[in-house]
Amino acid sequence: MAVPIFRASVPKSHPLIHSLFSTSFTDETSKKRRMLVSCAPSATKPVREELSFCVGTHLIPHPSKVEKGGEDAFFVSTHNGGVIAVADGVSGWAEQNVDPSLFPKELMAYASSFVEDVEVNDNPQVLIGKAHAATSSIGSATVIVAMLERNGILKIANVGDCGLRVIREGKVYFSTSPQEHYFDCPFQLSSQAFGQTYRDAVVSSVELIEGDTIVMGSDGLFDNVFDHEIVSTLTGYRDVAEAAKALANLASNHSLDLKFDSPYIIEARARGFEAPFWKKILGMKLTGGKPDDITVVVGQVVSL
Repeated sequence: MAVPIFRASVPKSHPLIHSLFSTSFTDETSKKRRMLVSCAPSATKPVREELSFCVGTHLIPHPSKVEKGGEDAFFVSTHNGGVIAVADGVSGWAEQNVDPSLFPKELMAYASSFVEDVEVNDNPQVLIGKAHAATSSIGSATVIVAMLERNGILKIANVGDCGLRVIREGKVYFSTSPQEHYFDCPFQLSSQAFGQTYRDAVVSSVELIEGDTIVMGSDGLFDNVFDHEIVSTLTGYRDVAEAAKALANLASNHSLDLKFDSPYIIEARARGFEAPFWKKILGMKLTGGKPDDITVVVGQVVSL
């Protein structure tokens, strides 16, 4: 993601936000409230009575952002039937000497801490609103949050172009849709007063059954991997952590393939973007993947 909607002057110092990519926390309270583990079904210890997630995660930073871990953030919680969320920092803020990773990391940190808040009341849209209001870092991010109730209802709130798929019996049963101002400029929560808010989120719900698979990710996944590739990849894995890793690796490989006809590039051509002039002379079309941070969360729905 490259285009921030609004820009701002940057204060001389920023608080360092603890990265949610790490499973190491400094206090026991944090360990209890933020569950960032990738698990196989046998390792899950859900506390719900009916349906729950078993979750695996994998993140691959943009090739140029490996040292700092990329600009995506995510969290996984065992609250109720399970909570999963992804935020994707808007890289264009780097042009203003702002670290684009700070805003999404802080946003996810607050979202994870508010998951059990009474005012949230298991409403992902409200959770986004409270986390956004508490976030003080300069920047912006797209975000998606999904909360599973014990009765199998998955409630989803999405601002921007992070996405979610529900796979059932080898087919895409449910899919979120991205929000954008124009091509490559998605809706985004921002530190700016006139950015989007939780009220702009697309809110949806879907009834899950045992055996469903949830795939959530940043646009680095969905810009580079077609839905049919997601379905076919999942059929080769029973372990959710391995499935998440396989999907992230597939997205990464596609993103660096200059000849791959990616979902992103197909959309670009449909919007009127063309190949460089020298390629057009040779009869070549615009092709390639989209290098980006890639976050994948795979959740298997299990009964208890």
